[in-house]
Amino acid sequence: MEAGRPAASAKRGLRVKPSQTFAMNRLPLLLLGLTLATWLSCAASRAQSIRATVLSIGDGDTIRVQQGQQRITVRLACIDAPEMAQAPDGANARRYLQTRLRLGSSVTLRPQTVDRYGRTVAEVIGEVNLNLALVEDGMAFAYRKYLGQCDAREYVEAESRASRSRYGVWRVPGGITRPWEFRRGRTAGRSASTAESIPGGRRLRCREIGSFARAQELLRQGHTYLDGDGNGVACESLR
Repeated sequence: MEAGRPAASAKRGLRVKPSQTFAMNRLPLLLLGLTLATWLSCAASRAQSIRATVLSIGDGDTIRVQQGQQRITVRLACIDAPEMAQAPDGANARRYLQTRLRLGSSVTLRPQTVDRYGRTVAEVIGEVNLNLALVEDGMAFAYRKYLGQCDAREYVEAESRASRSRYGVWRVPGGITRPWEFRRGRTAGRSASTAESIPGGRRLRCREIGSFARAQELLRQGHTYLDGDGNGVACESLR
């Protein structure tokens, strides 16, 4: 072997196949693609978030907020709190939300959709995720019918913990009547008697009643048509 001349075996050891070169060049591109995809996903998530100020608490899963120049009614996503007519649980859920979500406080909304009543359906984030906290503390149920856009496992596990600890709605074995079942039963029981105290069977309109308190009184008297969304509160526009 001549001095300074590399051995044939050494040459073979340094040689890189074209396919290997392609794979090595492709690796940084793949990493770049994954990084870009992650960044876009996070950016999209941030873009969907909305900052708003709490104006009022309607019930255990409905709030009113100010966002810019708009006033928005928000239905808390992926949960269902007891109706106000489900005493004392409906009032308990509302009080709980009032203590965790002070009026005038700033929250972040994670909108999912707009429901048939025109409400923005969203997760509401204050110091914590309020939707999840309500379930965790037994003030609401995981609404399995609409868990698709939330972390379903997180909500179901939170409900399971509340059930085992007998918190709130779980103080009785199996939990209280589910709000969706309560609404269904009440809707089935509605009849012509909803207008029985109005002469000639005429139905009142909210703007004719004049006050929110009077609307609630009429609701208790049987004028359930004043509660258009079935949440136990009549003429919410009069608040």
